[in-house]
This record gives sequence, structure tokens and C-alpha cells, in this order.
Amino acid sequence: MINKKLYISILIILFSFFSVKSQTRKQLEAQRIKLNKEIKQVNSLLFKEQKKEKNALEELKDLNKKIEVRERLIATINLEANALSKEIRVNENELEKLKKELKKLKEDYASMILKSYKSKSQQSRIMFLLSSQDFYQAYKRLEYMKQYTSYRKKQGEGIAKQAKVVEKLNDSLLYQKQVKDTLILFQKNQKQEIEDDKKNQERLISLIKKKGSKYKRDLQKKVAEEKKVTASIDKLIRDEIAKANKVTKTKLKTTPKTVKKNEFVLTPEAKALAASFEQNKGKLPWPVREGIVVRRFGTQPHPSFPGITINGTGLHIVTASGSTANAIFKGTVLNVLVSKEGRKNVLIQHGNYISSYNNLESVYVKKGDRVGTGQKIGQIFTDKVSNKTTLIFVLFKNTTRLNPASWILRR
Repeated sequence: MINKKLYISILIILFSFFSVKSQTRKQLEAQRIKLNKEIKQVNSLLFKEQKKEKNALEELKDLNKKIEVRERLIATINLEANALSKEIRVNENELEKLKKELKKLKEDYASMILKSYKSKSQQSRIMFLLSSQDFYQAYKRLEYMKQYTSYRKKQGEGIAKQAKVVEKLNDSLLYQKQVKDTLILFQKNQKQEIEDDKKNQERLISLIKKKGSKYKRDLQKKVAEEKKVTASIDKLIRDEIAKANKVTKTKLKTTPKTVKKNEFVLTPEAKALAASFEQNKGKLPWPVREGIVVRRFGTQPHPSFPGITINGTGLHIVTASGSTANAIFKGTVLNVLVSKEGRKNVLIQHGNYISSYNNLESVYVKKGDRVGTGQKIGQIFTDKVSNKTTLIFVLFKNTTRLNPASWILRR
């Protein structure tokens, strides 16, 4: 006979097991897909184009990035495979338990049907009714017979449902084993790829060591130049804030007492815009359609040369050739700066925030223009030697630099 409570409890266990476990595995699967996409982007954006002039440091930096992403991918595959192995073991135990339960249910049902057949023939049913003492007892006996027939029917249906649960779990188990086999094969291929990359890495490190002093001098010179450019941009931004404040003070006809030096004087509209910008922290769109971050924000060791420290003023994002920089939020073009090499830097004001889009070849906006979220503001410069298209994306609150990665969407 079917134990109804046991059947319901089995379904609840199965449901809770699949929802919790699959959620964990779905997160790992999503992470694996994301990392696999990132590997493809690295190959496409950093290795697809042949560099006209090879630079061992630049090659090593790109290779390190690929190895780092691939190692994260392998680690994720391991976690996903382990999660699948645990799932399979639990499912195998559960399947065995369900099969035993189903066998017992079928045996009980068969025994009940046999007894019913022997004891409840058509003639005995009629005699059972006719032997009633009165009409009310006969009616009750008839109802009992109907209920008993209905109960047997439900038992049969219950067994059919239980069989489907077993079949579904069995199919799920086979699928999980196929997924695990595919993951293991994929992991094996990734390990081979990383071994090849590490051989190239060793070759480049050896080459850099031979010309260490030259590379070090070149790097130190580049770092010093970047500091000068950063200081120049900082001064320009302070000047732009001062200019903007003159206009705002004229409009307001009074100077707020709380405003400090090198901070924007805000109109009520600008305050509302700044508040809206802050509310969208972590949800702002990327300044490029697709791309990979090759330099993070903040002070960090050089990725290819030990002993050299670099400072990331924002995010260095490599994207596809011909790509445009897009505004991350609505605002007003504060200014368009031009470097001595002819590269453009568009500064967009969002209340007391500024988003900076540097290393542009051409721009589509001018000072004073109002721009919308996602609007194209310029084409990003492609280096003719390295064939890389890199946007330098910087974010300020007044004159203080912020980490843009904390403000834009995670990819």
C-alpha cells in the first residue's frame, strides 16, 4: 500500500535538492560561460592582429592576462565538476532508494489486487449488500465499495507517478554524467592551452632578462611621462571647475558657504543630476560596447617587469578597432582636451562628477553639448604599432579620482 506522506516527502526532498544544488551549479556554469567569453575576447582583442613592431614586455603582459583568465576558467571548471560529482552521488543514492520503494509499492499493490479478486467476486459483492439488516446499512456498504474501488484506482495512479519520478531522476542522472564528461574534456583542452602559453611566457621572460636594463629605462621613462600627463589633466580639471563655477555663481547670484576649493558649485538641477548619478553606482553602462580591462585602477606592480610600480588613474580598456566611446550617463560636455600627440579627451560633467574618455582619435561632441546615456562621443584611437584600440576611462568626484570598476556594471 502506498504511503502518501512518504511520497510527498520524497517529492519535497527532490525539489529542495535540485533547487539548492542547481542554483550553486548554475552560478558556476554562468561563471564558466563568462570566463570562456573573456578568453575569446582576449584572443580577439590582444592576439588576433599581428603587431608591426614586437615588444617582449607588451607580449608578456598580454600573455599573462590570457594565462590569468584561463587559470580562473580551469578553477571554475574544477568546482563545477566537483559539484556535479556530488550531485551524481546523491542522485544515485536517491535513485536506488526510489527504486526500492517503487518495487515495494508494486508488490503491495499486486497483493492487494489478488486478495480483492479472491474475496470480492461479483456474487460476493451482491451477497454483501443483500445481507444488510436495513436500507441504511446497505447504502453505507455500497458507499464503502465505491470508496474502496476509488482508493485502488488512486493507488495505481500513485504508482504511475512514482515511476515517472524515478524515470525523471534517472534521465537527469544520465544527463549530469554527460555534462561532467564534457567538462572534463574541456578542462583537459584548457590545460593543454595553458601549457603552451606558459612555454611562450618562459621564452619572453628569458628575452626580457637579457635586455633588462633597456626595458627598465624605457618603462621608467613611460611611467614618468604618464605622471606628467596625469598632473596636466588634474590642473586642467581644476581650471574647468573654476570656470564652470564662475558661470554657476552668476546664475545663482550667491555663493553657497559649504563649497570647498576645487569643488563644483551646484545648481538645484545639478544636485539632482549628481544624486541620480550616485543612485546608479554599480549599474552604469560600460563606456565601450565590448572590451577587456588591461590595467586596473590604483597603484599596482607592472604586470611584466618586477620592481616597477605603475599607477592606474582609471581603467585601460582594450576594445575592437573602430570602436566608439559612449557616455556612461547623461550630462554636459565640460571640455574636449587635446594632447600634444593629437589624442582627444572628452570630459563630461554629471553634477559634481566627471567622466573622462581619453585616447580618442576623433570626437562627435563639443564643449557645452548635452549628452545622453550611451551616446557616442568619439572614435577610440588604434595604435598603428601594437594594433590595439585602448580607451582610458577615468572617473572623478570634483578633483578626486574614483575607481570606475565600482561604478559600472560587472561583466
